[in-house]
Amino acid sequence: MFAGTRPTNVGVQSSGQLAPCPSSPNCVNSQAQDAEHAIEPLKYSSTSQEAMANLKQIVQEMEKTKIIVDTDYYLYAEFQSKLMGFVDDVEFLVDEGANVINVRSASRLGKSDLGVNRKRIETIRAKLGERQSNA
Repeated sequence: MFAGTRPTNVGVQSSGQLAPCPSSPNCVNSQAQDAEHAIEPLKYSSTSQEAMANLKQIVQEMEKTKIIVDTDYYLYAEFQSKLMGFVDDVEFLVDEGANVINVRSASRLGKSDLGVNRKRIETIRAKLGERQSNA
């Protein structure tokens, strides 16, 4: 219903980073410098390939999710809200040198997301941590 159109700024930018968040509060980005949008990247202790395989499985198990791009170092998925069908664009980018996966989660429409993007990333972080500790 409120899917909006896929943004043109998804993917790894020429800077080698994910796109910055817009000024609206409905986005989080682990590469952001401002407190409103900043969130910790996802840490991993396995190989980056194992971490991305776990991440992909976690994303696939979440409701109303569609993976759009899946490579060894980058994952892009669309998450749709249950009620109104709002779509959020969520990206993950491996930084092997730092053993982290950078994240960006942004709503396509509206100004406020009521913290949904931040909560989603924290849920994924918890699930990834569980899988790493059980490995």
